[in-house]
Amino acid sequence: MFVITVKFVIHEKDTEKFKVRILQQARDSLELEKDCHEFDVCHDPNNKNIIFLYETYTNKKAFDVHLNSKHYLAFNEEVTPWVKEKIVTQLEKQAL
Repeated sequence: MFVITVKFVIHEKDTEKFKVRILQQARDSLELEKDCHEFDVCHDPNNKNIIFLYETYTNKKAFDVHLNSKHYLAFNEEVTPWVKEKIVTQLEKQAL
């Protein structure tokens, strides 16, 4: 399993619209991508401008498909101006 985490720091004036848009992105990814297994959207209860994503894909190829999907490209173009900082981490989940 291929895991992606993303920490977004959003400009304060854009936080609410980002939250709406990231939830739609999560739904689109889960509904339209058969190899997207999880897309969790979390927020920092102490800082409303921090959003954290936890996503799992079948493999790296499935994540590459995600990055080239229409819904991701539209999302990324729309929200990029709202983002102050974005930290992406790629991991491989170990089987127990």
